[in-house]
Amino acid sequence: MCIGNNHKGQGEMAKSTRKPVKEKALKAALELAASQGWASTSLADIAAHAKIPMTDLHDVFEDRFDILAAYGRMLDRRVLEAAGEPDPSLSPRDRLFDLLMERFDALNDDRDGVLSILNSLWCDPKQAVINLPHLGRSMSWMLEAAGIETSGIRGAIKIAGLTALYLKTLKTWSTDDSPDMGKTMAALDQSLGRAEQWAGSFGI
Repeated sequence: MCIGNNHKGQGEMAKSTRKPVKEKALKAALELAASQGWASTSLADIAAHAKIPMTDLHDVFEDRFDILAAYGRMLDRRVLEAAGEPDPSLSPRDRLFDLLMERFDALNDDRDGVLSILNSLWCDPKQAVINLPHLGRSMSWMLEAAGIETSGIRGAIKIAGLTALYLKTLKTWSTDDSPDMGKTMAALDQSLGRAEQWAGSFGI
């Protein structure tokens, strides 16, 4: 009797079960945010809409903030998959521009739900503060994918700066109804240019 292999098989089965639950819950959360507002969407609503038991939802998420964090990680994965290895022919700024625009493009797929969530966060400082660390980790991945070092104090400054830059551009994206996201692209390019000048001035 091979107990080790049996435990391994059970672990893999549990992971494969959690994945569809997480995907269903995220899809349900975004759909409900779009239709009834994120502020009015409860965990019970999400479980019912996703047609999954509350116990399964509890196994995957700790609370609604955890659902938003999971959505952020899903965005990270999509951007990283699209980016692949850093292109040495591009400057770090250009690589970062492409990565962030890929992220905004991904947000467009769930635009109504994301806008509802953003409105809720902007009106509730507590939610915004709780989610900032998760966003900071996402921005760290974006910097690393662009080939920009994030270790040490300098890295922390870069992460904080990119987080602020991303949030500022996110506000432009939220009102950008152009088919090519022209306003968002212009705002991001301008902000990255200023950040590059600032970083150069301080030797970061």
